[in-house]
Amino acid sequence: MSDLTINPVGGFACNSEVMPNMGFIEHLEELRRRIVYSLMSVAVGFGVCWYHSDRVFALMQRPIIEALHRNGLDTKLVYLNPTEPFNIYLKVGFIAGLFVASPFILFQVWQFISPALYRRERRYVFPFMFSSVGLFLAGGYFGYRFVYPAALTFLVEYGKQFQPMITIGQYSNLFVTIVAGIGAVFEMPVLVFFLALLGVIGPGWMWRNLRYSILAISVVAAILTPTTDIMNMLLFAAPMVALYIMSIVVAWLVYPKRNRR
Repeated sequence: MSDLTINPVGGFACNSEVMPNMGFIEHLEELRRRIVYSLMSVAVGFGVCWYHSDRVFALMQRPIIEALHRNGLDTKLVYLNPTEPFNIYLKVGFIAGLFVASPFILFQVWQFISPALYRRERRYVFPFMFSSVGLFLAGGYFGYRFVYPAALTFLVEYGKQFQPMITIGQYSNLFVTIVAGIGAVFEMPVLVFFLALLGVIGPGWMWRNLRYSILAISVVAAILTPTTDIMNMLLFAAPMVALYIMSIVVAWLVYPKRNRR
């Protein structure tokens, strides 16, 4: 009898399906706690990565050094302000710290939203953690290893008749935009998973709008790609189309279960 509760409209409901109720003040307290924990993890990650910021930045500038060296150009980046190297190391430490702390931050996000889910839905915590972090890192690596070097090679070869003067600030901004942007794009299956779990979208709707989605992906790839050639845009758009098709499969696995409930 302890496993059953009286339903307000009559009958009984299993306790495993009853979602805990929290007041508005309790929600705010829980949100504040999760934000504090997340900020603490970012601070720890920032401290560790700032200590090794010179090594992190050396890894960041490897693609441009290889592209410049391949074209017989000077491989040393420049700065225009005496404070710029210090600020760059702070920025690099902060961004790398976010990467390091991202699993813990995602766990805090899950801890905040899990009280609003049924108990059987909470078993997705570990797939959510691994898929979110894994897809983001895979997207970042794909951008760092393939998309970004190809774009830099095209740009440097196109302007090799001039003497480049690439500042560390401009290069860092471009690097973060490309690598983090592709990492965020790779989170598409996770986003579709939650939307399908909530019944917002379904696999049928995604499949019927495949052609429009490919058009939208092409537009996004054209905007995010730093070059104007079609090959780099296709290199950017191809994994996005593959991720969209993968997301249809994810929605097909989740959406029927939600409908049955």
